[in-house]
Amino acid sequence: MRLTRAQQQERTRKAVLAAAKWEFSHFGFADAKVDRIAERAELTRGAVYSNFPSKRSLYLAVLLDHDPHSHPGHALPASDDAAVGSSSAGPSSAGTSPGSAPPGEPSPGSASPAGLSPAGASPAGASSGSGSPAGLSSGSASSGSASSGSASPAALSLGGGSPAGGSSGGSSFDGVDSGRLVPAGLASAAEAFARVWLERLPLTADDAGVGRLAARSLTGVIDDERGRSTLAQLTRLEALLLAVALESCHAPDAGRRVRLAELIITLLHGTAHLAETAPGFGDPFDVVRACRHLAGLPLADEWAPPHLPYVAPARPVREPWDPPGELTDQLSGRPADLRRDGVLVTLGPDRLGAAEEAVRAAQPGDAVTVALVTDDPAETGALVRLRVTDVTACLRRVFGPAVRPALRLILDEQGALAAAIGVTPAGSSESAVRIHAGEIVARADGRGAGHAATTSEVTR
Repeated sequence: MRLTRAQQQERTRKAVLAAAKWEFSHFGFADAKVDRIAERAELTRGAVYSNFPSKRSLYLAVLLDHDPHSHPGHALPASDDAAVGSSSAGPSSAGTSPGSAPPGEPSPGSASPAGLSPAGASPAGASSGSGSPAGLSSGSASSGSASSGSASPAALSLGGGSPAGGSSGGSSFDGVDSGRLVPAGLASAAEAFARVWLERLPLTADDAGVGRLAARSLTGVIDDERGRSTLAQLTRLEALLLAVALESCHAPDAGRRVRLAELIITLLHGTAHLAETAPGFGDPFDVVRACRHLAGLPLADEWAPPHLPYVAPARPVREPWDPPGELTDQLSGRPADLRRDGVLVTLGPDRLGAAEEAVRAAQPGDAVTVALVTDDPAETGALVRLRVTDVTACLRRVFGPAVRPALRLILDEQGALAAAIGVTPAGSSESAVRIHAGEIVARADGRGAGHAATTSEVTR
C-alpha cells in the first residue's frame, strides 16, 4: 500500500531519530556527525535537515523521544480539577483511600510508584539490576513495614518514621488523589522529591553515552547566550513549581518556599552534573537526606519585587473568549479547562521567571494558567518541553495531580493559545488577560502583565 505524504514524513523522522540516538549515545553531542546519521538512516544530509534544522534540535528531539514523560500515553485521565482538592488543604484532605490505585498505577501490593524507601535503608540494598537508575529502590523496609517485594505504597515512610497508620513518630505518607502519595510535612516532601528526581541518574556501570541520554544531559549542547538565558529562566520556573508544591503540603501561613526550592534544585542539578563528569563521586542517599535537612534552614523568603508597585493597571475590555481545542496541563497531566474564570498569562522563554507574579497575586477562586510560548519551537521550544515535562513528571509522582489545582501550566508550542488572545510569540513575550463569564474583561502587556491582569477588578 502506498504511503501518504504524512506517513512518509513520519517514517523518515523515525528513521532519523533512531540513527541519531545511536550516534549521540556512541559519540556524544560534540563529536556526533550529521553525515553519519544520514548514512545510518539511509537518507541524504538534506533529508535530515528538512526534518531538523540543526544538530542541536535533533539532539533535543532524541532526548524528548527517549524521555517517557514526554509521551501522551503517560497523561492522566481527564478529571475536574476541583475533584482533587485545594492547594490550601492539608496532605490528607482528599479523603481517598491510599489503597485504591487509578488505572495503570501500581496496586497496593506493588512497590511505591515513586520508588521511595525509608531514609534509613541501606544503599547496598539496591542492586544494579533493580531497575532504579540511581539505585534508589524500595530497598529494605523499616521495622514493621512490608518487604520491598510487596510493600504497599501507603506503608512506606520517610525519615525512619513508622508506616502510615502505625505508631506515631517520624513523617509518613497520607493517601491523596486515588492512591497518589503526598508526604506529610515539608521535610518529607523535599526528601521525596529528591528521591524521585535522582532515580533517572545512571549507575556508574552504565554506558556513558546511554547514561547521558537517560539523564537528559545538556552538557556542551547549550553554549550560546540565548540558550543559557533560557536555561536560567527555566530553572527559576522549576523552583517556583517545586515551591508551590512544597507550600501546599505545609501550614497555609508558612509563607513562600521559593528559596528552599532553589537550594534543592541547585543541589540536584549539581549532583546530575557530577554523575556525568565524575561518575562514582558521592552518594545519592546523602543528597536525598541533605534535601530533607534543607527544609529546616531558617531562610528569609520575602516576596516584594520592587517594580510591581509601578506596573500599569490592566486595560478593561469586553471581548469574546473562544479558547483553542484541548490542551494539556503539564502539572496535572490532564486536559485544561480554559473556559474557567481566571487569568491566562503567556510568557516567552526570556520571561518564564515572571510566572510567580501572577501566582502570588491570584485572588481566591482564580485559576491561573501560565502558557509558555516561543517563536523557535525546534530548539528553544524543545528545550522548554524537555525541562518542563521532566520536573512536572517528578512533581506528579510525589504530590499527585493536585500539585496546585489553581495553577495550570501549558506548553503552547503551536501558538494556538497565544493566537486566541492576540499575542505574537517571541522570546520576550509577556501578556495576560482576565477571563470572566466567557469574556476577556482585562488585558495587560509587557513587564508585570501577569500581576496587572491578576489584580484587576472584574467589571460586571
